[in-house]
This record gives sequence, C-alpha cells and structure tokens, in this order.
Amino acid sequence: MLHTPHTPTSRPRAGSRRRLRAAALLASAVSASLVAASTPPDPLGIGDRLFPHLGNPGYDVAAYDLSFTYSGRNSEPLKAVTTIDARTTAALDRFNLDFTHGKVDSVEVDGEPASFTPAGEDLVVTPGDALEAGERMRVTVRHSSDPVAPKGREGGWVRTADGLVMANQADAAHLVFPCNDHPSDKALFTIRVTAPDGHTAVANGLPAGVDRARGATTWTYRTRHPMATELAQVSIGRSTVLHRTGPHRLPVRDVVPTKHRAALEPWLKKTPGQITWMEGKVGRYPFETYGLLMADATTGFQLETQTLPLFEKEFFTEAAHPKWYIESIMVHELAHQWFGDSVSPRSWSDLWLNEGHATWYEALYAQEKADKSLQARMKDAYGASDGWRATGGPPAAPKVPESGSKIGIFRPNVYDGAALVLYALRQEIGRPAFERLERAWVTRHRDRAATTADFVRLASEISGRDLHGFLHAWLYDEKTPPMPGHPDWKPSAADRKHAEAGRKHA
Repeated sequence: MLHTPHTPTSRPRAGSRRRLRAAALLASAVSASLVAASTPPDPLGIGDRLFPHLGNPGYDVAAYDLSFTYSGRNSEPLKAVTTIDARTTAALDRFNLDFTHGKVDSVEVDGEPASFTPAGEDLVVTPGDALEAGERMRVTVRHSSDPVAPKGREGGWVRTADGLVMANQADAAHLVFPCNDHPSDKALFTIRVTAPDGHTAVANGLPAGVDRARGATTWTYRTRHPMATELAQVSIGRSTVLHRTGPHRLPVRDVVPTKHRAALEPWLKKTPGQITWMEGKVGRYPFETYGLLMADATTGFQLETQTLPLFEKEFFTEAAHPKWYIESIMVHELAHQWFGDSVSPRSWSDLWLNEGHATWYEALYAQEKADKSLQARMKDAYGASDGWRATGGPPAAPKVPESGSKIGIFRPNVYDGAALVLYALRQEIGRPAFERLERAWVTRHRDRAATTADFVRLASEISGRDLHGFLHAWLYDEKTPPMPGHPDWKPSAADRKHAEAGRKHA
C-alpha cells in the first residue's frame, strides 16, 4: 500500500469414514470432544504481534473458490458463496474462520451441514464429525458480502462511481469473505463474479470463462500462484479492459472506467517498459499477468493487489503531481509484485520488507529516469529517521496501530525509513553483493512467506560475513545507527526534538 489452473475437484465425502474412526476411538475421543465443545467459542488468532486475532490455528488453506453476485447497485449486499479447501494441522472438533460484516446462511464441511456461531470477528464452525490432523476438508459458506463499510472500519469493498473494487490490506479481507486472513497462509484463488449486462468484472489472475444468460454475465478468473487474502482484488463496473503485451509475451491487461479510457492510455502504455526495467534489477516477473486497475474512487492510497494493483483514477488525471513522480509510484506498486506479493511477510512486523523494497525501487527508478538523486533522498530520510522511529517504532518492530486505525502501521518508518536500511546495507556490503542478494531473495522465497530473520540470514550468506549485529541495529534500535560511508550524516535538529518528544510519550 502507498498512501497517496486450479479448481477444487470433487472427492468422496469424508463423513462416513470419520464416523468409523470415531467409533473405534470412542472412549478417548468423545470425552475430549465434550470437554472442548463445552467451552464457549472465542475469536482466535495465530499470535501476530500487530493483529493478534488475524489468522487461525489448526489448518492450512490450499485454495479458495469465491462466487459473488452483484445486483447492479453498490449499496446492496452481494450474494456470495465461499468454498475453502484446506488441510488440518491438528485434530479439530471445531475451527474458526475470519469473517464479519456479512450474514451467514449456511455452512457445510465436506458436504455435510455444520453448526456455526460468531465470536468477535470470527465465524466458529463445528462440523458434525471431528477432524483428525492431516485430513483434507472442504468448507462451503453461503453468505452475504456487504459493500457498505462498517462504522469505524477501513477496507474491504470500496464503492466507486460505477461499481466496486477491493482494498483488503491489512486486515479487511474478512469483511468481504470468510478466510484465514493472514499473509502467512497463501492459497490459490478461483473468483467468479455475476453482474448485470453493461458491467464488466475483472479479478486476480487469468480469465477462465465467460457465461452469459438472462441479462447477466458471469466472469471466472484463476490465479496460477498462491496469494495472500489481503491481495485479493475484484473490480465490478462500467469498465473497459485494455490488452497489450509485456516482456516474454506476458499478457498485460488494464481495467479503466470506459469514459476515461483516452485520458489514461498515455500512462498505461508505460507499463511494459517498467516491467522490463524491474526485471533488469531483480529477475523475471513472478506472475502470469499484470495490469493496472484505475478506479473512479477517492481512497488516499494505491494498493499492490496481486497481478492487478489498485490506483485512483484521479492520481493520473489531476495535475497535482509531476510526471516523474507518478511514474515512480507506478513502479512502487509494480515492485510489490516481487516484494510483498510473490514473497509475502510471515508476520505484519515484516512489513518493512514489502514497503522498504517498493520504496527503494521507486527511488532508484526516479534517479535513473528523472535524475532525482537517490543519495539525496536517503540523506533526507536519515535526518528524519529518529523521529520516525520514535513515532512509529523501528522499521522491523512497528508500533501497534491505534484503535480504529488498523492501517496506522503504514507510517514513514516502513517506507523511506526501511529503504534507508537497504541503502545502509548496500553501503556496507557493496553494490554487487547487494544486487545478488536482491535477486536471490525473490528467487529463493518465491510464492512463499518469509521473515526478517530470513533476510538477515540470506544477506550474511550472500555477502560472506555475519550481518546479524549490523542489521539488528538498523532494524530494531530506537535510534538510527551511523550511516556507512557518510559519517557527516546527522539527524536534523527538528528530528532530534521530535524523537525526544516521541520517546517521552511512548
């Protein structure tokens, strides 16, 4: 975020074989289940420091199948069916899904009705038969998906001038569909959208079918690579889809409001060249398609949704920003496809790996294409860094967001403050080793989630020296360490006062 082929296959129902196993283990299993079932359902989480109730223990999701039916009015709830294919990692007599702000009509587990109840922002599901560790399960939830944001919440569906788009970062996908809403549990997605004639629907991944019947059209899209729930994207509107070809014959498709197509085309045609530029820095583009979604909405940010990043239309059509800046922000969201999308954060404290790298390539592009000095930008960031750390925490240990402002983790400390860490690392190990590290990072962890510790280990491996102490100071210290090669760089006077005030009130 910047402020500014898989279909689940059918298989035999598991209910009968579970009943046989349960009978054989009756003496132990029944007593354990009764004890567990007697406790009231609670919202769970996987222990993320910043979002403790996100994600759920006990299972790993392999695939989502999402189906939305849009009425034509973006103030009305959509009819929806969410199907989740997962594997249990523990014995479960019940399990939680992240879901709120929608009415649940029914839940099935492996085709059998299951009971369900809300608990906080979770949906607690109790199947008819207990699940053993290592089992595959299919969960089908029939529900509504409300596009009108709940009071005091940010994200989920965003209403546009002609329809809807999604903005689920960081913790809002479960306002749209039931899920395991944490970037550490990535999965394949199939997304189906039915909308009245005159509307166009586009989602992450590649088209997998269009069906027209009785005044409505159903579009189907599938991802070929796993995706975090916060990166899911669906656009419904009176849109035009423009097609072009990127490097290696990569299909590039852009989604724009039809009436603004001509005004936006000069920006859209820059994308293939920007992909080529990024590939020259870190290697081949990691996904099956790319393209920009330009929404007729005011959000205050651009968002790196996988293969289809979200941009405000007015970001390109209003004369508020110079041309070089707009192009560098396009590269910021493009860089996220490698850093944050293909390689996802294992926890939200690892956010600096997303935003720091995207900011780094944004700044590097501005230097190479518009002669905007990277060093000057980093020197300015150094001057402000102590204040950013005091306000938002060190880059790899951001402070918990304030209540009601979950996107409060997106502060300068994880943007330019984190890019400053990368600059310091390049200064310390030299440009050749740094560039090898960047390529190795996105190759080794492609389609996976990774941690700050993983990055430090790889940096040490690639450079041939132990960098744990050096990077720990840059990533976790309260004050910014000295910059290698620039002993004259100091915090600004205003920054020192700001940092002191921040520490007093921390």
